[in-house]
Amino acid sequence: MTVGRGSGVPLAALRRVLRDRPAPPTGERCDMCAAAIGPDHAHVVDLRGRTLMCSCRACYLLFTDERADLRYRAVPERYLAFGDRVLDERSWDELQIPVALAFLFRNSEQDRIVAFYPGPAGATESELPLAAWERIVAAHPGLAVLRPDVEALLVQRPGRGGADGACYLVPIDACYELVGRLRTAWRGFDGGREAHEAIDAFFARVRARAKPAGEP
Repeated sequence: MTVGRGSGVPLAALRRVLRDRPAPPTGERCDMCAAAIGPDHAHVVDLRGRTLMCSCRACYLLFTDERADLRYRAVPERYLAFGDRVLDERSWDELQIPVALAFLFRNSEQDRIVAFYPGPAGATESELPLAAWERIVAAHPGLAVLRPDVEALLVQRPGRGGADGACYLVPIDACYELVGRLRTAWRGFDGGREAHEAIDAFFARVRARAKPAGEP
């Protein structure tokens, strides 16, 4: 369309509209309400789609009630340390986890415990034998505090880079952060130096934040 003297729309008015148009939003936005959020924002889990959603604080607080029958769940912020040898060599063999690093969580939609282990292609899922998991929880009742869908047990196998082994309860989004970091850093068959350094740095941050399991 040509805008000229006979159009009834002065060019100056069009220029003013274009000049005053608000700039498109920049930075990260809440996936629920589109509010601007900072880099250290919270997350909620979509239980049906099994996806993490970035969230502002207001939207996050809507889904913190664990008793509510909702599609979304707020990811807690607690870190707990369960000490060494919670998962010994025998436990690893019973769980049939083929690698030395994994995170485990309860999928409430499927009502089962699943394990994921990171690698160059992202996170690979491994369904755990239920009987083996129940034996481990019976031996270490503290593991029962794990909240479905939103928290995970981050574990390293004894003697396979984890020294005496490690077991931490962490927010599920922290696990996917590690997966993403390793996906970009992975080199060769075993990950290479950069991936191993990323794992060491990640566990150092977890150790610094974790309280001994059982503390209020």
